[in-house]
Amino acid sequence: MPKRVIIDTDPGIDDALALLLALQSPELEIVAITTVSGNVPVDSATRNIFTVLSLVPSIEKPPVARGASRPLKKDPFFATHFHGDDGLGELHRFCDASGNPRYASPATTLSDGDAVHEILHQLSINSEPITVISLGPLTNIASAIEKDRVTMKKIDRIVLMGGAVGVPGNMTPVAEFNIYFDPHAASVVFNSGIPLTVVGLDVTHQVRLTKDMVTKALASRQTVVNQFIYDCTEKLFAFVEEHEGEESFPLHDPLAVGVVIDPSFVTTEAMHVEIETNWEFTEGMMVADQRPIKPMWKKPPNTDVSVNVDASRFLSFFQERVLSLTAS
Repeated sequence: MPKRVIIDTDPGIDDALALLLALQSPELEIVAITTVSGNVPVDSATRNIFTVLSLVPSIEKPPVARGASRPLKKDPFFATHFHGDDGLGELHRFCDASGNPRYASPATTLSDGDAVHEILHQLSINSEPITVISLGPLTNIASAIEKDRVTMKKIDRIVLMGGAVGVPGNMTPVAEFNIYFDPHAASVVFNSGIPLTVVGLDVTHQVRLTKDMVTKALASRQTVVNQFIYDCTEKLFAFVEEHEGEESFPLHDPLAVGVVIDPSFVTTEAMHVEIETNWEFTEGMMVADQRPIKPMWKKPPNTDVSVNVDASRFLSFFQERVLSLTAS
């Protein structure tokens, strides 16, 4: 039986790739998608969900609910310099042979309630366990916990892309973007008692999609999906080459989806983790207790942190599932 999941996300290019992986994986049944501000404002994130869904018209569409427009306590900021003004590499640049936009505005039909309502609703009506896949800031999930902690305890596990334990952050020397965007929400989630698996920069930076992979995929299979991936990553590859010297970027969010499909892609260690919310230089830091002392002297572990990844096996899996996807 497929694993039932709710995907909470802020697309974002790698979020879009993660959604394509989830949609093309029979191991998962997506019961809802919820959006949150993060990489882009929540309205752009919501529109991008429908753009991705339009690429795979043969698949039954899950309900989509719009979520939080800002963090719990901070002002929002966005990563449009990385993902483009639209969050998907500025798709408005592309036209077909007739001069019409290659990516027309998608049809959008939102759920009646917001993201918090949709998350709680799905947990209430489903008798089977539900895993929440968090690909963006944790604002929606924290708000749902604060609204109805009992219902949220029904979550089988939250698998979240976020944080860094043994490597530097990508926003500050110690903080990763999703956690830094809303550290107060992250603190609520990490102290909720809900089982957590962290798929952070320690492992995601080891799994990189290259421009050569994308180019070869489009040359061998000229599908709607492969064209979309080529188009939305074009500027991103150029940006990363300019700043890092190579035409590749980490598959942060796709790896989190992959871990739900096959947990053996990573190895984890149980740790007690707290989120720094108060200090100027360490805000958003994931503080993991890795001291080599007796467990009785530590707080009990509250999360499983991914510490190693089978990068080559996941990359092969991603290429097979996503880059070889045949769209109508």
